[in-house]
Amino acid sequence: MAELVQYRGTGRRKLAVARVILRPGSGQTRINGRELEQYFPSETLRIQAREPLRLLELTAQFDLIARVEGGGPSGQSGALRMGIARALLAYNAELRARLRAAGMLTRDSRMKERKKYGQKGARKRFQFSKR
Repeated sequence: MAELVQYRGTGRRKLAVARVILRPGSGQTRINGRELEQYFPSETLRIQAREPLRLLELTAQFDLIARVEGGGPSGQSGALRMGIARALLAYNAELRARLRAAGMLTRDSRMKERKKYGQKGARKRFQFSKR
């Protein structure tokens, strides 16, 4: 029985986590069981998510299956981008220099700042009155 060849990668951004599986195929993309165009209605988010494959010109060589959870559309797209880049490293470690130069392997550590006590939000204060 032939063994199924697949490459896995995990990407994170903000509160979003993307678990990605790359399989040799024709370029189909499924995210949480839906097509890429249905999952990300914005063209910008679709371009961002598939950027590692486009950069390396491997778009038509792999089928992409991803499970994405948490955060919003922008965070999920960024997490998917990083997950794809890490899965491509599992496919070929020599791609690291090109992916690193494009900034696709660097974890974006920016997170939502917590709300502080005695304030209306993270930075915003309640209105101050002298009298």
